[in-house]
Amino acid sequence: MEEAVKECSIKEHEEGCGCISDGPAHSRSMVRIRTAIIGGFLILNSYLLRLLFPNQGFASDLSGMVGAIVLAFPILSAACKDLMVGHVHMNELVALSILSSMSTGDFRTAGIIGFFLLVTIIIESRTASGAQRSIEGLIKLTPHTASRIGDNGETSVEALDLEVGNLIRIRPGENFPVDGVIVKGESAVNQASITGESLPIDKYKSDDVYAGTQNLTGVVDVKVVKVGEDTTLGKVKELILAAERSQTPIVRVIDKYAGFYTPTILMIAGLTWWFSKDMDSVVAVLIASCPCALILASPTAIVATVAAASRLGILIKNVADIEIAAQIRAFVFDKTGTLTEGALSVARLAPAKGVEPAKLLQAAVSVESASNHPVAIALKVLADETGITPQVLKKAKEIHGKGVEAEIDGKNYRVGREAWLKHLKVDFSGLEKDATIDDEGMSVIFVASEGKVLGWIGFRDTIRANASSAIKLLKDAGIQQCAMVTGDRESVAAMVAEKLEIKEYQSECLPDGKVAYVEAIKKNMPVAFVGDGVNDAPALASGTLGIAMGAIGSDIAINSASIALMNNDLKRVPMLIHLARKSRAIVFQNVLMGFLFVFGGITLSVLGQLPPIAAAILHTLSTIVIIFNSARLVRTGEEMTISE
Repeated sequence: MEEAVKECSIKEHEEGCGCISDGPAHSRSMVRIRTAIIGGFLILNSYLLRLLFPNQGFASDLSGMVGAIVLAFPILSAACKDLMVGHVHMNELVALSILSSMSTGDFRTAGIIGFFLLVTIIIESRTASGAQRSIEGLIKLTPHTASRIGDNGETSVEALDLEVGNLIRIRPGENFPVDGVIVKGESAVNQASITGESLPIDKYKSDDVYAGTQNLTGVVDVKVVKVGEDTTLGKVKELILAAERSQTPIVRVIDKYAGFYTPTILMIAGLTWWFSKDMDSVVAVLIASCPCALILASPTAIVATVAAASRLGILIKNVADIEIAAQIRAFVFDKTGTLTEGALSVARLAPAKGVEPAKLLQAAVSVESASNHPVAIALKVLADETGITPQVLKKAKEIHGKGVEAEIDGKNYRVGREAWLKHLKVDFSGLEKDATIDDEGMSVIFVASEGKVLGWIGFRDTIRANASSAIKLLKDAGIQQCAMVTGDRESVAAMVAEKLEIKEYQSECLPDGKVAYVEAIKKNMPVAFVGDGVNDAPALASGTLGIAMGAIGSDIAINSASIALMNNDLKRVPMLIHLARKSRAIVFQNVLMGFLFVFGGITLSVLGQLPPIAAAILHTLSTIVIIFNSARLVRTGEEMTISE
């Protein structure tokens, strides 16, 4: 019943088909419901007339015939459309079963068959449009109008007319129409629609806010940063559409052999007629063979899985990744920003002989002002606190995974890793080796000018509060290997690994080293790489599965990873594995039940043990059982959002 399942194309949906609330698909669904009610009433009336007024045989037969035609028309129409374009789908089996029943003159039976099969179509169409309904829900989160602040005060404008750089005012209870940054005011913001976090987040001046999230307590003025499809909500919509376009491997297998199914069933029906000469058995075979339960086995489970994942702030670009996630046996975590908070703070300054601490800090702050690395952010914070202003840079260049170099007042400066500076033949003679660097487990960068080291600066990071429990949950779930890679020094990596009970790790990894480490594990087992999505794009792409953490507002994360976590809660990772495995189990259950319903029904029909009406009821019952079994996935992980 493919016509019923595909309510609208992706392109139509993106162009605003209105397929849920007021568009053509919704109208078709309502027409089918009205058709089922009217046709069902006429069939019931036919039986009542025959039972209560035996002398009204003509009226009873007329009511049954009209009811059968009304109920059969949508199904016959869909079958004709398929044949006109040269496609043979399940609609033809349904249409043949109804026509066969009508050919015997038993319109009441044909009407009952049509009623139950039409009910099945309605259920399928409402279930199969789950992804579109999710998008409709997201669209409703974005207000249609906004209060723009200009020279003449506040004016109400269409949200679509907002441009980057505009200033808008958001009052308590209103949703943010765009992504932006607060320039005035403070408030609590509900970001559950994006991150899955149930608790509001306090927002202050210079904090980011996102389209579709709700302002709760205060009036805030926001500078527009992103509009339309570029907003975080727009990216979420695109991910859902991408998931809708994709198919799981099991669905691709079913589609591959669907073309052989209908001819095979017609052959079985023909043999049944040849040996039994019983048209009821033929009709029952055609009805029982409609594999609606098999068709819905995977889509209903996938829709429920995507819905549950989205509620948890887990965005899946391709539904095939759900099946891949269920097969993962190893995890490799990036350290900074993933297992740790990624918010470094300066812990120590160690200038070389003859170098003032202020000069060391001035040089580091100036050079790192060209970078957005966590080290650069930590230096900027310290510079603001101490009143240091960065100097003007020339020819600034960031060497990924190594450091930054720039020209200041005609002199060459470099800030980065010790190995990089030594490779460049920087003179370290003026710097005394300090053993406490290793003992204290600090991350260290070295500063050099004109080929001579000026000193080093130590930083500390904090391990995420839920990192240890997330690792434990993964191990409890049967994950064979949990490893860590980092560009940091051996002493820092060892300290973090020990606290998190991670036995395997690799320190001082450049981006290509992380890729090589992941590739080595992937040769033996499926591996997932978990990173922050900014510095780890190559490793995210190299894993069997790439999971980007804290991807809210990050284009790089969404583009490089298979799955994006919209917040930094590491416990979402084991929840993803649990959800994927549960989804796989539900799909297999659905497929098994679908096969049992279809082949059991066909067998009973061939043997003459299943009347056509009973076959229609069995057909509808199988669809309902599959849908309810899949619906068990929807509430997966609900306890996580409640506990937050």
